[in-house]
Amino acid sequence: MDNKQRAFIYAFLSTVFSDKLSKKSIEDLKNNPDFLELIGENTKKFFDDNDVDTLDEELNIDFTSAFLVNSHPVESSITDAKHQISTGLENPVMNFYIGSGFDINLNNTNLLTPDHIAIELGFMQNLVLSEDTKTQKEFMRKHVLKWMIPFFIGAKSLVETPFYTDFLDFATEFLLSDYEALNV
Repeated sequence: MDNKQRAFIYAFLSTVFSDKLSKKSIEDLKNNPDFLELIGENTKKFFDDNDVDTLDEELNIDFTSAFLVNSHPVESSITDAKHQISTGLENPVMNFYIGSGFDINLNNTNLLTPDHIAIELGFMQNLVLSEDTKTQKEFMRKHVLKWMIPFFIGAKSLVETPFYTDFLDFATEFLLSDYEALNV
């Protein structure tokens, strides 16, 4: 897989975890059956069998329930023994960003912590585009793989739509295969 494809997938993963899918995003997915099939057969069928309004409603409910109400896709809340969210300079991910020269501006987003899954995946996208393989491997080892795979496995019991079920499997497989490819 080339870096352009990798960057696209990291951007897609980041977008899906940043907020509920917009109707425009749902329409774009619905019009891309090959990509839906790549995510999973059940996802393709789910999109084929439902109109945009139904998909919007069901995906919004599922996202809100799974990733806002019943779990928090934030590294520090997963890895901290007290399940507390770290913000600012006490957050190890923030220190990694600063050490890597990544300027993070949380003022233009509703994601208020530097270790939110969407921001970490966006950081990976930037690393892929910059072709900084060393930092990609280090960030994946120290942060991404340390918590995202267990989070995906646990979140599968919270989701109900075929899209999010397949998406969590897709994300798991992608991250593991991407890390393996970086280390070949």
